[in-house]
Amino acid sequence: MAASRGPAFAGTVTDGSPIVRSLRAWISRKPGRAEADDAESRAAARNLAVAALLVEVLRADYDVSSEERRQVLDSIGRILGLDAAQSEALLAEADHTVDRSHDLHQFTSQVNRAFDHAEKLRLVEQMWRVAQSDAIVHKYEEHIIRRVCDLLHVSHREFIAAKLRAAEG
Repeated sequence: MAASRGPAFAGTVTDGSPIVRSLRAWISRKPGRAEADDAESRAAARNLAVAALLVEVLRADYDVSSEERRQVLDSIGRILGLDAAQSEALLAEADHTVDRSHDLHQFTSQVNRAFDHAEKLRLVEQMWRVAQSDAIVHKYEEHIIRRVCDLLHVSHREFIAAKLRAAEG
């Protein structure tokens, strides 16, 4: 039986390989930069989750009107403090993400980690504004908002109060 000389690799690892470059970049990274990268990553994930939940309401009735789309852009700007161009870019990314999503939990879990209860209520109110923006609240839109409220730990009383605030303008 032949003696083993170590693990068998399909190829050799050289100084120019992606693995070595990645390791060198990771080792040379400044300690403070890693935290900043993490904070930026968390903020981007939170923003995408908020936009995706608004897109879920937008698409719930299978009829995307221009009024609803404008309201989603306005809601993204209000909740996240983004300008029109940033809101448009985030909406496009959220559209693509929702196409590939399989449930609401992946979005609500991000919101639960990032938002306090008052911010969650603002999000729910903005979701109602999207649903009401075409003057017809479809049962599927209401159902999506109700499910999101359950996942965000928003009570039924708060769900109704947000709906009424959105209707008042």
